[in-house]
Amino acid sequence: MQNIAAFKQLIGTPRDIVITTHTKPDADALGSSLGLALFLKHMGHRVTVITPTDYPKFLTWMKGNDEVVIYNDNNEAKSQTLIDSAEIVFCLDFSSLSRIDDLGERVREATAVKVLIDHHLAPEDFADFMRWSTEAAATAELVYDLIEEIGGEYLVDKDIAECLYAGIMTDTGCFKHPNTTENVFAVSSKLIRKGADTAKVSKLIYDSNTVDRIKFIGFALSERLQILEEYNTAFFAISEEDLKSFHSRTGDTEGLVNYALSIEGIKFAAMIIDRGEAVKMSFRSIGEFSVNEFARTHFQGGGHKNAAGGISRENLQLTIAKFEKLLVGYKEQLNPKLKTLV
Repeated sequence: MQNIAAFKQLIGTPRDIVITTHTKPDADALGSSLGLALFLKHMGHRVTVITPTDYPKFLTWMKGNDEVVIYNDNNEAKSQTLIDSAEIVFCLDFSSLSRIDDLGERVREATAVKVLIDHHLAPEDFADFMRWSTEAAATAELVYDLIEEIGGEYLVDKDIAECLYAGIMTDTGCFKHPNTTENVFAVSSKLIRKGADTAKVSKLIYDSNTVDRIKFIGFALSERLQILEEYNTAFFAISEEDLKSFHSRTGDTEGLVNYALSIEGIKFAAMIIDRGEAVKMSFRSIGEFSVNEFARTHFQGGGHKNAAGGISRENLQLTIAKFEKLLVGYKEQLNPKLKTLV
């Protein structure tokens, strides 16, 4: 972070602080937010975490969860009051204010000092202080590095360690993605020394399924998975009716796209879900194919090179048709063998 001395001075006095993160927070978004909140509270600050929407039940074990203010759960006025009175607003795990929906303009207009901590591409220029790096595997990793940089690691306890470890573990795909660096292992080791119970965190996140979710995954694999061998692509197309049939809750589709990417020979995977108000899309890839570029160019999205998201305002069938048509333009990138045949 540039101006680290000024940042240390800023947080050296107890202040009213708001921390917010992106819509439908995942383990990195919520873990980094709650981990940072606990740390700042240990420093004497008054801290509130505001999320734009709800999040999966398998994340509610994190310390501080019961104090989170969920903006779209009839907490718009309360959130506005908190932001208006905040002296500092931390923005975690998103690079653009559009990623927090209506909260974005409220944060933009706030008089508070704004701090961005993130690892996504193309950050928007709105923050007074920024800890940003695409080389980081997770925002939780950046939060711990920042804590160390200001000399606050002595305040990190078991609860903070487990929140941050959850973010790193999930954003590295349990340490199997290419973003698993030496620093990832170094930070994880320090968090374990601080008391993080890795087996407990893993079980709470990955082994807390409902019967409906297990049945939904089976249904999606058998009935909704499509494979386009010519493009080395596989995708799921999930309708709003499918979600209702299995009483789907927030988080039930988490990780589904990875099943498609795990198929031998697949280089590009997508999950296309009709959420009613819009069609939400998750993209994953292997190798050099940039799903971030694909999402930004065609579906108002973005993210990382090999993991990104997008949105479509057309209906599910039109979105699927557009997706398949777009693949024609990426044919040689997705199937290099075609070049040798020309």
